[in-house]
Amino acid sequence: MSDALSRTFLGAGVASPLSTDASGALLRAAYEDSVQQSVWVILSTAKGERVMRPDFGCGIHDLVFDTVTASTSGRVAMAVRDALLRFEPRIDVRDVRVNPGEDDGVLLVEIDYEVRATNNVFNLVYPFYLDAAAGG
Repeated sequence: MSDALSRTFLGAGVASPLSTDASGALLRAAYEDSVQQSVWVILSTAKGERVMRPDFGCGIHDLVFDTVTASTSGRVAMAVRDALLRFEPRIDVRDVRVNPGEDDGVLLVEIDYEVRATNNVFNLVYPFYLDAAAGG
């Protein structure tokens, strides 16, 4: 498959979050940017949040009241991997690592993924905020 055709397969659409340019037109995301924004939307959406797709999203939001432990990190990594495998067919998840951030109650979710159509490898770091006051 040619590079132009494989990139076209990745698609293009309205950027997330929804915003406009200086002329008032909606910003768009295409190709690998579209994939990255899709990954971000999946991780930012709690299961049950979307009315017509209650199964869509990532289970990490069920862990928001947990404390920063190795067990919580493992469950976050598993939930992220499961959500991306289920809802983003354009990528292969290479690795998911979860490490405590510098601030209390923050886990940094590092995701290495490969875009299937182009074989390009990307890294995304998603900050997941735990409710530090609830943890004790």
